[in-house]
Amino acid sequence: MASVEITEPKFSDIIDNNSIVLLDFWASWCGPCVAYGPVFERVSEDFPDVVFGKIDTEAEPMLAQSFNIRSIPTTVAFKEGIGVFIQPGALPEEALRDLVTKLADLDMDEVRTEMEAQKAAQQDESE
Repeated sequence: MASVEITEPKFSDIIDNNSIVLLDFWASWCGPCVAYGPVFERVSEDFPDVVFGKIDTEAEPMLAQSFNIRSIPTTVAFKEGIGVFIQPGALPEEALRDLVTKLADLDMDEVRTEMEAQKAAQQDESE
């Protein structure tokens, strides 16, 4: 599956209805973004069950702001609707492939348990 352009109206639906979603926050004037685009596209072709979405920070400033994007490109990954990875800078192709493989193997029950533990710890601190 080739990468898809993601806009704010489609964002929640894509995150909520796909197991694994990788996002590339980019802009056309950004040299590293332009160089990373073909890498992101190549890897997307090899993982048809994963949604590879591109978010143009110029066209979708509110999405970029909601993720506190400070530099581009930035790669963000979701699994089962939960954000599990964010990294600014272009990832080398092998690192991006490795990320997709690790996301597939990620135990989301463990992630949810850890999130609940962190939430409980924060509540204890605020009391």
